[in-house]
Amino acid sequence: MKHFFLPILLAICCLTKTIAQPSTTSILVVGGSTGGTAAAIQSARMGVPTILVESTAWLGGMLSAAGVTATDGNHLLPSGIWEEFRQALYQHYGRKQLNTGWVSNTLFEPYVADSIFKAWASKEKNLTVVYGWYFDSAYVQKGKIKAVRFINAQKKYWTIQAKIVVDGTDLGDVYANAGAGFDLGMESATYSGEKEAPGTNNIIQDLTWAATLQDYGTKASDKILIKKESFDWNSLKEFDCSTSEAPCPFGKPYEANTQKVLDYGKLPKGKYMLNWPAHGNDYFIDAVNIKPIDREAFYLPAKKHTLAFVYYLQNTLGFKHIGLDTTQFPSKDHLALMPYHREGRRLKGVVRLSLPHMNHPFEQDQALYRTGIAVGDYPVDHHHGKNPAAPKIYFPGIYSFNIPLGALIPEKLNGMVVCEKGISVSNLANGSTRLQPCVLLTGQSAGALAALAIQSNLEPRQVPVRSVQHTLLESKTFLMPYMDVAIADPAFAAIQRMGATGVLKGLGKNEGWANKTYFQPDSLCVAKNLLEDLAAFLPGMQLPNSHQQYVDENLLVTIHQALAKQLKNIPSAPTTMTANKAMTRKAVASWLDKYCQLFSISINHQGKWIAEIKP
Repeated sequence: MKHFFLPILLAICCLTKTIAQPSTTSILVVGGSTGGTAAAIQSARMGVPTILVESTAWLGGMLSAAGVTATDGNHLLPSGIWEEFRQALYQHYGRKQLNTGWVSNTLFEPYVADSIFKAWASKEKNLTVVYGWYFDSAYVQKGKIKAVRFINAQKKYWTIQAKIVVDGTDLGDVYANAGAGFDLGMESATYSGEKEAPGTNNIIQDLTWAATLQDYGTKASDKILIKKESFDWNSLKEFDCSTSEAPCPFGKPYEANTQKVLDYGKLPKGKYMLNWPAHGNDYFIDAVNIKPIDREAFYLPAKKHTLAFVYYLQNTLGFKHIGLDTTQFPSKDHLALMPYHREGRRLKGVVRLSLPHMNHPFEQDQALYRTGIAVGDYPVDHHHGKNPAAPKIYFPGIYSFNIPLGALIPEKLNGMVVCEKGISVSNLANGSTRLQPCVLLTGQSAGALAALAIQSNLEPRQVPVRSVQHTLLESKTFLMPYMDVAIADPAFAAIQRMGATGVLKGLGKNEGWANKTYFQPDSLCVAKNLLEDLAAFLPGMQLPNSHQQYVDENLLVTIHQALAKQLKNIPSAPTTMTANKAMTRKAVASWLDKYCQLFSISINHQGKWIAEIKP
């Protein structure tokens, strides 16, 4: 970390010939990753001048440049920019059925993702995208990040001053260099508050250098066969047991044959994503403390490991018709442009998401779910198969979940918003929050927060939670992970707003790899449950009729009258009451949202109400 006063910084830039004249912008996004790309597009769409700087030639990170094009999760949560991306894929391929591989409902070729993001970026007059520059260092003055310096392959420097910096790097490089606190590795139960936490160490998950393979037909070609000199010959034994047809001198072979293993990541047009965890091309290598510009050379063993796996498929398993897709990536070796990082640093933020908030969100002291800005439904999933030092981890069941706004904001450092995988979560929670759809949505939220901070002349931590949520709702983004209320439903926004107040809580279910939370819109609304949810506003309120089981309009009018005595500026409600007809949860949510407007009450990042409720 380097601390400079801005005038000194400018003088240094002018005196050093290798440093270009510094650029200025309102928002600077460092890293065209999945989250970084979404953040830059969102802030530009909101009319704020934004510069996005990416080291590779592609946008989209793990969705494109890293070649991880079988998305995990959120199939039933068509939220925000994730759904927009999915619709663009449907349009490209001319169909909505993209479940070509059995691991995912949405698979595609990497170049398609890059082309979608670049097409979106090109439409934004407020967005400038620059390629080929690596993060080098951050400049901080009085606890606020002021500028970022980049370096390119020619060892030239470029400094950009910005009012807000968004860290879109995979490993949290910017906030760490700027002095923000962070966690790295596994945690103890005492520290994380999770009984399943394995204990403290610095171990992060395995990464994967993915490849896209092509089925070239039955005739083998020397052009597609991997040469022995491309990898470490001794590594071949690591792929034993990877399929039911592979040699397996130890343990138990994977139960599927080689073709089914390939079909795991089968892409459109006869191609395959090679990102196989079971004795496959996962690889443990920790580059967190390596300078970004030096990482590609450091990662070379991981690339060779993937080449060895392709050789193994071709020779040991006899799949010589399968080879690297030579038309996919603009790289000399035809591999992905970057590794698939599953984990790096994790920010110490204003709040921290952990497993209790994901499997019992309504029972925590901090009501973080009320501050939700992105949703996910992927289970806790960690990859540690290639690191013998890694302890075994028990992965508990969770529900679908949301990401709290405060997880994007450093605890102390100003002028910064964080997206990508390095947000403020526990080590275990990272196993769920790191997946592509969730990170896209986190990035979109980071862009919205940064833009609102600029437009309001506030620090990100000062932007009201409800302002960010309102902006996201306008983009058809889910605040609550309710999979049974479609965006097209006229009550969608009302249900999302009421859910974010804690009134009419959802029902979570752990269903293996498809975790869900149900709002149950067509169920009758139970009067007792509603009053329990309203206890924060109406403590001690009793049912007018002790025998009343379900909510009707008479009860809602009574509740409205009581709320009017407690809340400021509550709108008038109808005084003419219909017959005592039981109402559905959807109808009650719509009524309360329209006439009580509980969502308009300010909350802090911990989900607590801010002094708008009369004592």
